[in-house]
Amino acid sequence: MSHQGTGGANNILPRIVSGFPNALGVLIICPRMSTAYHIVVCGSVVPDPLQTLEPVTGPAGPALKNELMLPAVLDPWASHALYEAAHLAKNTPGSKVWLVSLGPKAKLQQVMMTVAQKVPFELVALDGPASGFTEAAEVAAALAEAIRGIPGLDRSRLLLFGGWESASRGAGATMQMLGERLGVLDQFQGVDELKVAADGSLEILERIEGGKHQGSRCAGPPALLGWATGNLPEPKNNPQVGMVNMRTIMPALQKAKPTKLAAEGLAFTSVSLPKQLRETRIIKEKSPDEVAQEIVAWMSK
Repeated sequence: MSHQGTGGANNILPRIVSGFPNALGVLIICPRMSTAYHIVVCGSVVPDPLQTLEPVTGPAGPALKNELMLPAVLDPWASHALYEAAHLAKNTPGSKVWLVSLGPKAKLQQVMMTVAQKVPFELVALDGPASGFTEAAEVAAALAEAIRGIPGLDRSRLLLFGGWESASRGAGATMQMLGERLGVLDQFQGVDELKVAADGSLEILERIEGGKHQGSRCAGPPALLGWATGNLPEPKNNPQVGMVNMRTIMPALQKAKPTKLAAEGLAFTSVSLPKQLRETRIIKEKSPDEVAQEIVAWMSK
């Protein structure tokens, strides 16, 4: 299996890469550059996954019942991307992290009060809808415009981070479309690990079928990484980091550009919760060993 990048067949050379056990490797030739990165993380707010979500049909289409009242969090996949970005920037002098987020301004402010204490970053806020009923292509277009407007962003050092999927919309397409709009052709999805080699190249592990990983080596930015869970723990709250971040977060929220997603031509025929299937049997005359064997046989199907 070779990496299905979008950089064209002429710049992809399949080969086995050492240091990636049980993984297939690909060497992707990218422009060589200095080691300082400009990392842009894309992530929005979503309802707290611990809440009960009930879809309803409103005047503007599908929505969540009492959505404005639900507590919000930073999307879990985007959180992993942000922590990985901060870790990479911390270990790479001269690097900088931006968080570009599209969502209702009030919800963004609520969530950033917590996220700001985790890792250093500069917020770029867009005031708009963040529900799971937005069109991925329009979200990608809005994010791309915001990223192009970041002052001092060096596109030759750009690493685009984001969630492989989303807790609000599992389309898995927004980051890919964003990369295409920004001309970032080397894209990696389902990333669990990123390492910088001694020569400055990027060693990346992506999830593939059968619980295995595909190992890829990219010579450097620009590149896009859609993160899965990564392997870093959630950073502890640091009030000092929070105070530094809030100096830029509050002005960014005040200047948040109103963003309207037209969703022209988008229609939902129905919206409903997944059906739960539960098969229960009451057994009184079987021994524990027989019950255990039956459970093992069921799990082996």
